[in-house]
Parts: sequence; C-alpha cells; structure tokens
Amino acid sequence: MSTKPRGAAGAGSTAYPPVQQTSPTFVGMPKFPEAAKAELANTQQRRNLRHATHTIRAKRAKVVAEVPEWEHLRHVGADLKDEALTHLGDYLEQLEASLTANGATVHWARDAAEANRIVVEVIRAKGVDEVVKVKSMATQEIELNEALEAAGVHAWETDLAELIVQLGHDRPSHILVPAIHRNRSEIREIFRHEMGQVGRPAPDDLTDEPARLAEAARLHLREKFLRAKVGISGANFAVAETGTLVVVESEGNGRMCLTLPETLVSVVGIEKVLPTWDDLAPMLQLLPRSSTGERMNPYTTMWTGVHEGDGPQEVHVVLLDNGRSHVLADRLGRQALRCIRCSACLNVCPVYERTGGHAYGSVYPGPIGAILNPLQRGMASPVDKSLPYASSLCGACFDACPVRINIPELLVELRGRVVEEAGATPESAAMRAAAWVLSDPRRLGAAQRVSSAAGKVLRRGGRERPVRSVPGLGAWTGARDVPTPPTESFREWWHREREDGAR
Repeated sequence: MSTKPRGAAGAGSTAYPPVQQTSPTFVGMPKFPEAAKAELANTQQRRNLRHATHTIRAKRAKVVAEVPEWEHLRHVGADLKDEALTHLGDYLEQLEASLTANGATVHWARDAAEANRIVVEVIRAKGVDEVVKVKSMATQEIELNEALEAAGVHAWETDLAELIVQLGHDRPSHILVPAIHRNRSEIREIFRHEMGQVGRPAPDDLTDEPARLAEAARLHLREKFLRAKVGISGANFAVAETGTLVVVESEGNGRMCLTLPETLVSVVGIEKVLPTWDDLAPMLQLLPRSSTGERMNPYTTMWTGVHEGDGPQEVHVVLLDNGRSHVLADRLGRQALRCIRCSACLNVCPVYERTGGHAYGSVYPGPIGAILNPLQRGMASPVDKSLPYASSLCGACFDACPVRINIPELLVELRGRVVEEAGATPESAAMRAAAWVLSDPRRLGAAQRVSSAAGKVLRRGGRERPVRSVPGLGAWTGARDVPTPPTESFREWWHREREDGAR
C-alpha cells in the first residue's frame, strides 16, 4: 500500500468583493514556510482566527476546570485508545462481525482510490445523482467529493461550516470549524452569491446576523434533506462489541443525514474502533469539552446496522486504512492514531493561530496535522518534509490533547528523520564539526581562543558587531543574529582569576 500523497482536482476559485479567497487546493501547494508567509499577509483572516480560537479556548478551559479528575480522564482515554490499537486486528474483526450480524454490509479499503470506488459503486447501484453528507474528515482525506463529482454525483455538505466552505469554492482550514477563517460578512456574501446556483437562494434581505445566516442555511438544506435517497457519513467512534457507529455534532444536520435517506454509507478510519460500549463514556466526556467547550454534544447519534421501519434500510460501512497501518507500525508514531479529531491542539497553537489551516497543505492542519500527515502519507513531498518544523515546540498541544498524544516529542522525532533522509547537508556538516570540537577538551580550548580573538575584533572601537551569517547555518542565522563572541572564555577567566588568587 502506497503512502505517497494522491493527486487532487483543484477546485475553481471565484472572487467577489468583499470575500477574500484563500488557497483552493492542497496538493501542489508550496512547503509550509512559503505557504505560511502568504497566509500571514491576510490580515482579515488573522483577525478571524484569533477571535475564534481564543473564544473556543476560553470555553474549553472553563468546562475542563469543572472536572476535578480531568487528568485522570485523559489517562483513561489514552489507555483505551492504546488498548484498541494494540489489538486492532482483533477488534476490527469483531466490529465487522457485529455490523454484519445487525444487517450492515462491511467493505475494506486499502487506500483512497479503493474507498472512493466502493462508495461510487454503491451510489450508482441506487441510480441517484446526489447525496447529502455529514461532516467527515475521512471523506475529506480521500477526496470523496471530487471522486463523486467525477462520477456525475453531487455531494451536498450539510454541516454549516462545511456548507460555507463548499459554497465559497474554498478548502477547510480547521478540523472542527472548517470555516474558521471566515467572518459573518464574508459568509453573507457567499450565501447571497452562491446558494441560488445550487438550490434555494438566500433571502434578498439577508444580513450577517448569525440567526439569519443559520436560517438561510436551514431553508437551503431542508429541500436537499427531504429528497436525498443516499446519505454519507464518517464516525467519531465504532464500538466493536455491539457494531455501533457514533457521530457527535452540534447542529442536527447529522441526525437528518443519518435518519432520513434510504441508504447510508459510512466511511470509517480503522483507528476509530473502541472495544466495548462502556468505553464510550469517557470518550463522550473528553471530546465535547475539548472540541467545542461543551459539557456534552447537543446531538449524539448512534446506529447499529439496519432496523426495519426506522432509519436507513441499507447500511454500508467502509473501513478505511489509507496509510494508518504504516502509522500503527511506527513504534513512536502510533500514538497519533489516538487522535479523536477534537482540534484542541489547533486552538492553543500559536503557529496555527497566525497562519490558519491552508498553510499546512492537508485536510489535517495544525499540530496534529504536522505529525499525522507525514506519518500517514510519508515524507516524499516538500510539504510533508516541512510540516514537522511548523511548530515552536511550546508544548501547549500536549497539555490540551484529551488523549495525551505527545505531539512535541513526535515533531522532534520527525525532524530527525527529515535530516537523516536528506543525508549530507551544510547544517549536518556543521553539527558534525561541532561534535568533533566539543568531544575533546584541547580542541574546545583552541576553539574558544579563536572565538575570543574574533570577539575582540568584532568589538574593536567599543562597538559591538553581531554575526550575520555562519557557514552551514545559513537558514538558522537568516532569521536571527548570532551574539557577538565574548572577548574572554570562561576557561580563560578561570585561569586568570585562579592565578591572580594564587599571587
């Protein structure tokens, strides 16, 4: 199974003032430093991001503080996920058996192409040309919408933020709030210009009041819900013991997609499995507090196969690998598969807050994307090689993660792998030279004497001159000045003071 990133069809970009369009595609984007520089120039987006992330961050802090055993709960969540991952093959077989016993059809997909083919075949068998979708990171990961469009099937996103992104010919920039980079005025313009092109138009007197925007979205989507014959979803959790799939959401659109259509297709990453029904209890405490800052999700929908006269009468579950087996085989990296897609790490990350999600070049942005993408896709592309460096290593992401993924540790590990794969570079040569000098006291003393002499030259005339460039460290010194070397090393000072004391 290949870990190389797949090609993507680039969505078109249409600009209409005052909406400022952002990068429409992921594949083919420049590496993170270049993409981040472009995104930083979007001052409106930076204001939108700061307001949204700080609002969510404050809500999360408040509800987490209500749980005195929060740290214990984090350990429980991590242990549950590790148990499932350690025996993943066994639990997946149990999940398949439970789903099948309850009337669902289970499909296995090695990669995105296979998963898309399975979904397209199911939809074609139904003879329909449109589907409604629950917000799903897995379907975004495999670019299902593009595959359906190529097959002549329109996929309507029903999550409010996903609807904004889709109508705006945009890409998501956040795991939980895909349209976090948009403000209310921009959303109003998108609705006014685009809704009428694909369904019920927005009201002529639409304002940017949240209630009016939500009403316009509800009226636009209602006709799609009522006529759709096929719904597509992902799942937040899949319980091996009972064959139950779980989706948590805040709007109710997911409930509509999961109950109204005659056929339901759920694309589920294999890491979403939990061993038992009881394991849901801690997860349903950790997820809403970490993601939306709520004590519990307004809508928690669970379905277990097919039930006559209640909900979809045909259920297909596509269990998706798409690189997850490679991550599972990684001794240190496998902890990334604990991720429950809460986005808490994005909301506390100082880098994400300023650049937004598009700069990461993937459907998974932020700190978790900086490790999950290279682990899952491999580091063959410049984008994936640059992602481990998209961090200040402040550690806030680990403190916020409800399942204790040590993201800083993984970032450092992946940086090491990037360097190893690069082979000999000026930086690696400089580090080897430093190791050679530091490993012998005599060589270190000679180097210190040279440094002291250089310090005296640079301070000649009483004026300190910083070092602007160091051979082999051009990238590092290109962003910061090296301090002027001292005119006397500690060793020289020690000898002078000791000799003076002896006299």
